[in-house]
This record gives sequence, structure tokens and C-alpha cells, in this order.
Amino acid sequence: MRTSQVRLLTMVATCVAAAAVCAARQAPAIRITSPADGTYLMGAVRFTLVFEPAAVVHQVEHVRWFADGRQVCTASVPPYSCEWDAGGMVNEHQIRVVATLRSGDKLIANARTRSVEYAEAVDVDVIQITAVVTDGDGRFVTGLKAEDFKVYEDEKPQELSNFAAENIPLELVVALDVSSSMEEALPAVKRYATNFLAQLQPADQVTVLGFNDNIFTPARRSTDQAARARAIARLAPWGGTALYDVIIRALDLLGRQSGRRALLVFSDGEDVSSHASMPSVMTRAEASDATIYMIGQGRALRATALQQLMKRLATGSGGRAFFSGEEAKLEAVFQEIIDDLRHQYLLGYPAPDHARNGEQHRIRVEVPGRGYAVRARQGYRLTAAKSQ
Repeated sequence: MRTSQVRLLTMVATCVAAAAVCAARQAPAIRITSPADGTYLMGAVRFTLVFEPAAVVHQVEHVRWFADGRQVCTASVPPYSCEWDAGGMVNEHQIRVVATLRSGDKLIANARTRSVEYAEAVDVDVIQITAVVTDGDGRFVTGLKAEDFKVYEDEKPQELSNFAAENIPLELVVALDVSSSMEEALPAVKRYATNFLAQLQPADQVTVLGFNDNIFTPARRSTDQAARARAIARLAPWGGTALYDVIIRALDLLGRQSGRRALLVFSDGEDVSSHASMPSVMTRAEASDATIYMIGQGRALRATALQQLMKRLATGSGGRAFFSGEEAKLEAVFQEIIDDLRHQYLLGYPAPDHARNGEQHRIRVEVPGRGYAVRARQGYRLTAAKSQ
């Protein structure tokens, strides 16, 4: 081979290697760490960010923070944070940060926070009920027909217009507490939650929420089990517990599309960080036809008020509440919930004219003459739809 050819090949190899090194370098970027997307703001707030890679911080000239389109402050020294008063109401805000480098380049990041307001007013034509039927020994009863059920609203019989017993679409939100007190229990919770989700039907839609002081969505509505498993594996414990906020957020995410809706919440502590109140959580749950499952561990076993709330939410929706101080029982708890989801009937009847009067309407479901027990939604409360 000629010397010129060798030199040419050497030059090509050097260029390819240099290009690979350049491609491997991480493009500079910034990310807002407080407030994170989808969280709630009220009162004094501290804006913070991180640089990726971290060495970029040495190239920064200054950082400007914006809230709702207006500049809040300019920070010229690390950690380039900023204080802002979000006001006394929990409203939606658009947060923007612009880092100007000495080179003149700009790095930009955005975050959008949420309001705790929720739509009690829903346009509902059918009152939907998810029911589980068991015999005297607690075994699930399958094969029932629409005519086997009797449904009463405020003790008045209702005629079923909708009925399904199998292949019913499921929309599920799983909310996992990742507060700092979960440090020891979280590895087991993540493992059992991942196994739980793996047992769902392939078409079931699942959203995974993590919550502590904030609420975030590591896995959005999807049927992709691998993506859900990866999302759960990344969860890490820190912060406090915003239980009320995450329940409202989850019920809003479930919406009112056709099929079954369910919410599974795992928490180990009493709410210390929510902006929403306990009464607002109850009102929102009464306006939803989602079946709610609550799992309480750790400090939740010693918080009487929290246990009462979790039981009320679960029982009123036709779901169940579980409390255990033994990590080893978690697998059995998740399995019981899976069994429940696999043996549900979906019933519906036309919404009465008075459905949206804002009052509490009691629902009773039974399978007469069989000695069966029926666990189902116990009532609803809807307000009049707001005009647009």
C-alpha cells in the first residue's frame, strides 16, 4: 500500500474518531428542579435549576427567571436561584428560566404548575357502577346476567341500560408515595407494584404517578408494561406527603371515557403537604365513578384520621382499603386487588333528571335470592354543568 494511501486512511480514521467523541459529548442544557411540572404553588417559592452537564455552570454569565411572562429576578452567582411569592391561591403558573452563557448562547427551560381546582360538573348521561360479587365463602361469582342485578337510587329501582361482564376496558392510575419516610419500604413497593402491573390485561391503560411534596408522572397513559416498569424503577424517596392533592389529580386524569376506571394509592404517612382539603377530596371522589383502592403502611397505621379517610374513599367507591405493618404482606394485597379487577361487572342506568342537583344520591346494588354479597359504588354527587 502506498504511503499516501496510508496517510489518507489514517486521516479518515482520526476524523471518524473525533466525530464520535464530539457526538458523545452532552449538549449543554438546563432543567428546572423547583417547581417541577405538574406541581402546585402557593405563597413563597424558591426557584432552582440544574445544569447538564454540571461543568456548564462555569460558563454562565447570568440567569433570568420569569413567572407568567413577567421577569421575577436576575441571578448572577451560583446556585442561580430566585425567591417569588405565588400568592395565596393555588393557580396555574408558567415558569421560565433563561441562562445566558459568556459565549452569548442561551439555555432555556420551562415548567408549568397546576391549579387544585377541579371539575365537579361533569356531563354524564349514564350513572356507571362497577360491582364485585362474592358468595358466602368470599369467592368471586362470575357468569351473572343483567337481569340478575337490582339497582336502587335513593331506594327507587333503576332500569339498567348498560351491562358488561367481560373484556371491559380498564383505565387505571397507580399513585405511589415516594416521600422520605418511604426509604426503607420503597424497594419492596416498587417490586410488587411492577409485578402487579405486569398481571394486567394487555389492553389496560395505566398512568403511574409519584408523589411527595410534589406530584409527577413517570409513566403517562400507556399499555407499555416495559415503560411502566422502567418508570417505577427510577422512583426515589424524598420530601413530604401530598396525599389529598394526588387523589384529586388522579381522579381528574381518569376522566369519563367508556369502561372501568380505578385508582390505586399507596401511602405510608398522613398528609402534610397538600393544598387541597379533606372535604374537597371527598367531594371529588363522590363525583367520580372510579373504584378506589387504598394501601396504608408505616405511619398510616398510627394515623386514625388518615385511616378513616382511606376507608371512606375506598368503601364509597366500591373498592377496598388495606392496612398492614408487614412488608411481606404487600404481595398478597396487590394480588387481592388484581383479583378484584379481574372479576368486575360494569352496570349503568340513565341519569335521572335530578342527577345534577348537587345533593348526595345513594346507590344500592344487589343480586336478590342468591345470598351473594355485592361491593359497588354507594352513591354520587354531581353539580350542574357549567355553561361555556
